[in-house]
Amino acid sequence: MNSFFLFSLFLIILNCILFITSLLITFKSLKNREKNSPFECGFDSSWYTRSPFSMRFFLLAVIFLIFDVEIILLMPIIINLLFSPSIIYLSSSMIFLMILIIGLLHEWNQGSLNWM
Repeated sequence: MNSFFLFSLFLIILNCILFITSLLITFKSLKNREKNSPFECGFDSSWYTRSPFSMRFFLLAVIFLIFDVEIILLMPIIINLLFSPSIIYLSSSMIFLMILIIGLLHEWNQGSLNWM
């Protein structure tokens, strides 16, 4: 019981220290007007407020995010197949891979993966 209390007290103190540190860093960065501007790369924000945005770049970024999440979902499937090979895991992973490949082929046929 005593060790639980000491561990809880340690976590509370550590949490307070991290919270105060993050507040100090935040308040220190709020004072700098240059850092809070929307552009930090030397452009004056009043000149380029409405620059055209490439819709193709946006679609390619969304497709990348979708496939990136699917790749992350594949990693636990591979580890699970190594430690417990089962026909259920194998069939579900094959269905998932087929959906992934069909989606990739569809995007390729639609021309969404071409930049120009």
